[in-house]
Amino acid sequence: MEFNDYQSLANRTLRYGNEQVLTNCALGLASESGEVLRLIQNYTFKNYDMPKEELIKELGDVLWYVSQIAEWANIPFEDIATSNIQMLEQRFPTQD
Repeated sequence: MEFNDYQSLANRTLRYGNEQVLTNCALGLASESGEVLRLIQNYTFKNYDMPKEELIKELGDVLWYVSQIAEWANIPFEDIATSNIQMLEQRFPTQD
């Protein structure tokens, strides 16, 4: 799936008025990031198994919120991914 296709499909599930979208998505992103952190904390410090399906779900929720913040700001999701890879390539050049 392409990033922009994901963003468009995810946007169909957005159920908040325009004035509340940014705040709701920012709070949701923080909350879902906390869920990912809880899984990592349990794995790292409590010796729990890493529940892969739950991790996939929580990371998907994080992805949804990021995509909708970008949608609100009229930023194609593909632009975010491309910009991030370009930054990483500059920060960590390949050793050929």
